[in-house]
Amino acid sequence: MARALCDRNARLLLVARRESRLQTLADDIREQNGEVFFVAGDITRPETRTAVVDLIGREWGGLDALINNAGIGGVGAFQQAEPDRLRRMLEVNVVAPAELTREALPWLEAGTNPIVVNVGSVLGHVAVPWKSEYCASKFALRGFSDSLRAEFARQGVDLLHVAPSTTKTEFFEKASQDGEQKKLTNWNSVSPENVAGQILQAMVKGRHEVNLTVSGKLVVTAHRLLPGITRWLIRKFLPQPH
Repeated sequence: MARALCDRNARLLLVARRESRLQTLADDIREQNGEVFFVAGDITRPETRTAVVDLIGREWGGLDALINNAGIGGVGAFQQAEPDRLRRMLEVNVVAPAELTREALPWLEAGTNPIVVNVGSVLGHVAVPWKSEYCASKFALRGFSDSLRAEFARQGVDLLHVAPSTTKTEFFEKASQDGEQKKLTNWNSVSPENVAGQILQAMVKGRHEVNLTVSGKLVVTAHRLLPGITRWLIRKFLPQPH
């Protein structure tokens, strides 16, 4: 996403935990004559969010787009999971984007055609077993996005909720070592470049909600039209992790 925005001459502020990766990406962007800053830190921590917002005010005095993309997942039976898995997932997937949006709002109001982009999931539309906490967090993010979109309209701030399907990143390696999940990831995934391009296109077009894959659109549509059958199929055919 950073590279796609750089190609459109956006000035960037990147936030992630691993400073070495941020530095490498920032160096690449600067080689393309892009303007980029970064903050290394955990976005769930108040001091990280404060550093982000302070830098926005100090360097730019306004913000055109806030992209909430940090996220974690987990695979496995709810009954067997430690309580911390649910808390951590909600902190990263819901509370952190909510609080960063709140803190960045004054700078968004000072921006040009400002927009908040919340990267959710198809599983924020249709719940599946073995990912109960993740589904709960993404359903929450979608509801939060719908509510804020209406609130922010009066302040001139737009909001886009994005529902990707499986994307070829480290996400699933971190979420699970389950072999079945890895096989599903390999055959049904799209590239990060594809996802970034579609998100950027949706931002430019002023879309409010986008589902990025054909399979995702089919699942969501089937669930709306035939919820009972869709739930039965999910229970019947989604493999249980080992």
